[in-house]
Amino acid sequence: MDTKKRKRLEAGGWAVGDAADFLMLTLAEAALVEMRLALSKSLRERRLAGGLTQTRLAKQLGSSQSRVAKLEAGDPGVSLELLIRALLSVGASRKDVAHALGRRVA
Repeated sequence: MDTKKRKRLEAGGWAVGDAADFLMLTLAEAALVEMRLALSKSLRERRLAGGLTQTRLAKQLGSSQSRVAKLEAGDPGVSLELLIRALLSVGASRKDVAHALGRRVA
């Protein structure tokens, strides 16, 4: 959000913050959410770049298409282990996973 808009909202009595503020997340919780989203985004990008469908990736993982959709959406009900295993399955290296973890997701 640009500063002009932020100041206008604050002048109107609105509280301005981010999702972490709204949900009252600790710094650790916010970092974990950010990491999960970065890994999910990387998985989707790699799957599409490799020409894989969610169904095909699901077969590789021994899972279901709906589970892959949840992986790519950053669903908190999906384990980080499965998310990382899926990334490795689409050709990501350990270094690629580390790089994805360092990305900020807007």
